[in-house]
Amino acid sequence: MNTHTLALQLMAAQGCLGAFDTLYHHELTEALPGRATARRELSIHAARALIYSALFIGLSSWAFHGWWAVVLLLVFSVEIVLTLWDFVVEDRTRLLPATERVTHTVLAMNGGAFIALLALDTPAMLALPTALVWEPHGALGVFLALCGVGVGVSGLRDAWAARSIGRMAQRVAGVPQASFAEGERSFLVTGATGFIGQRLVRALLRDGHRVAVLTRQPRQAAWLFDGRVECVASMAQLPSTRRFDVVINLAGARILGWRWSAKRRAVLRQSRIGLTDAVVRWIGAAEHKPALLLSASAIGYYGVQPRGDATVLTEQSGPQPMFMSDLCREWEQAAGGAAAHGVRVACMRFGLVLGTQGALPMMLLPVKLGLGGPLGGGTQWLSWIHVDDLIGAMAHLCRSGGSGSYNFTAPESLTQAQFNRVAASVLHRPYGMPTPGWPMRLALGEQADLLLEGQRVAPLRLLDSGFVFSYPQLRQALGNLL
Repeated sequence: MNTHTLALQLMAAQGCLGAFDTLYHHELTEALPGRATARRELSIHAARALIYSALFIGLSSWAFHGWWAVVLLLVFSVEIVLTLWDFVVEDRTRLLPATERVTHTVLAMNGGAFIALLALDTPAMLALPTALVWEPHGALGVFLALCGVGVGVSGLRDAWAARSIGRMAQRVAGVPQASFAEGERSFLVTGATGFIGQRLVRALLRDGHRVAVLTRQPRQAAWLFDGRVECVASMAQLPSTRRFDVVINLAGARILGWRWSAKRRAVLRQSRIGLTDAVVRWIGAAEHKPALLLSASAIGYYGVQPRGDATVLTEQSGPQPMFMSDLCREWEQAAGGAAAHGVRVACMRFGLVLGTQGALPMMLLPVKLGLGGPLGGGTQWLSWIHVDDLIGAMAHLCRSGGSGSYNFTAPESLTQAQFNRVAASVLHRPYGMPTPGWPMRLALGEQADLLLEGQRVAPLRLLDSGFVFSYPQLRQALGNLL
């Protein structure tokens, strides 16, 4: 086997690794196309992908003779510069999961190997007359060409996403901002680097407040918020003399993911209940108690609703003996401990939060492909809320001084089939084929209840307290986001 063939084989491996990184990390777990802070990273990805597209297709069936060999090396040099720039931007804007860091390391090593092998051929290629010579490589060449098409589509996708993020930023700039309090207040926020936390912190900063965030990665959080927030890695770093007017507790490991094994359940409990206990202990020791603790929970508190049951669940409805219900109940009980120190406690039971990050981008993917029909029958209820209304409701509770439990859901609940039908209409797609639920149940176990079962939840206490939703209906919400 000559060095050129080996280089092409390594390029084919690069195509497979790149496809995994794009689909699993960029699209699924990190949802980069929906991140407001990912515009530059997506722009770099788009440029690199289009370069790789040309290289894959070009090298699949042509030999670069003469000065074309120099052009090829120059193009690879540009790709290397873009890769290094991408590393810097990623490190400044987000915390990469371990699997993505490993994948990027392997991609860099593999990329360096095939570029070096191609560079070894350069002297021989320069000695030939300048020309692009047809030189097919059979099945390997066909595979490389297909990789080129795929990475080209990915590049166009990233370029479109970067453009959309820019347009969304312009729209957000023109939207009236939430008012959390009259005058400047001091806020402590946990879970600030998540989808909701980022939106909340930026809303607080725009409203003129001082913000400290509790995060496992203080350096990344400082970069994320342009150095405008104080970042601490543990509650122990905050002295008891420190004064906060409001504490907003959003921390919690991602609920969707690996099966709920005993180990995974322990992680979910620690990230919610354990951290909330730490916050309450700090409040107990603080010399200046906050006036309010806003603590996250979820409508999973109510368990699951039987198919065909149209009963509307309110804050007075009770939990069920199942893991996700127990998790939310214990989470709220932990937050309620702050009441013993004279602090008002409000627990926010979140429904499905619709935004450019979170679950919505993946939920809409089959709809965009024209396959977004009913899932598992489609009769399960979906209770949702637009992320702007969620932030607005937090601001409302900060102003009005509410306490107790509140359902953070829009007034309109729909079945999963109705949800996808509205989404298909907004996206101008056909309402697609039904998807059986049993494969998801087989893969995820009890966790599948989050997608295959549901709750019809009403925000009774928010409405009674005078909160006005900007997006009370799904069509309005999706129209704004899409």
